[in-house]
Amino acid sequence: MSDLVDIVVYGSSGRMGQAVVRAILESDKARLACALVRPGSGLADEPLDRVFGTLPRVVDFATALDPDTPCDVLVDFSGSNAFDAALALAVQRRAGFVSGTTGLRDEQRKALEHAARAIPVLWAANFSLSVAMLLRAARRIAVALPDWDCEILEMHHARKQDAPSGTAIALGEAVADAHGVALHERAVYSRHGQVGPRRPGEIGFAALRGGDVAGEHTVMFSTTGERLEITHRAANRDIFARGAVAAAIWLAHRAPGQYTIDQVLAPSD
Repeated sequence: MSDLVDIVVYGSSGRMGQAVVRAILESDKARLACALVRPGSGLADEPLDRVFGTLPRVVDFATALDPDTPCDVLVDFSGSNAFDAALALAVQRRAGFVSGTTGLRDEQRKALEHAARAIPVLWAANFSLSVAMLLRAARRIAVALPDWDCEILEMHHARKQDAPSGTAIALGEAVADAHGVALHERAVYSRHGQVGPRRPGEIGFAALRGGDVAGEHTVMFSTTGERLEITHRAANRDIFARGAVAAAIWLAHRAPGQYTIDQVLAPSD
């Protein structure tokens, strides 16, 4: 019996999906069991070495998971429209479920909670270790400076579908939680025209799109005469892919329940 964790990648034709596949191929603790793509994809039934070069064993892109294919964890970076099918497949196979798909609807988040009764699940807006620390820092600053204004700025590549980013929302939730309120009570997602003065306690968001930016997030705390900014910049998607694979390895064979990236990547103090 192999000690390697068998991982199925859902949405492996996308840029993040391919980065996750590459990270698995480079790992000495995980094995790529299957690389799933949507029906009609140009990569369907093609060998992986068309994209990744020479591989130690033959694996093809597939549109369905063979019943005999081992699956300890399913890693999903597909999109909100494909998320339901990915989660259903993980539940069907009793596999762990790791997802970085953003833009989820309320009913999809509830489905994730329901699935956690049967399988271990871990959803994160961002799989970077330093972003986990950014979230922790934002929460601590908000606790220490409760009367300061908070604004969150993010920038991503031109092809990103949702705004604000899932990471920006997570940062806003951390600040709101530190203030003892729900984010929807304080969030301001756009300002245009004569909006009047800023209301106390608002958590403002601004989203920029352009080029090939992998991800930048800045949380700004401001008061009269001074401003504190904390920023994370991602140079490429590989850091997120490596984090997702680390999460999958950590999640494999754990008890059903909902887990967080903070548990995987950064011990709490």
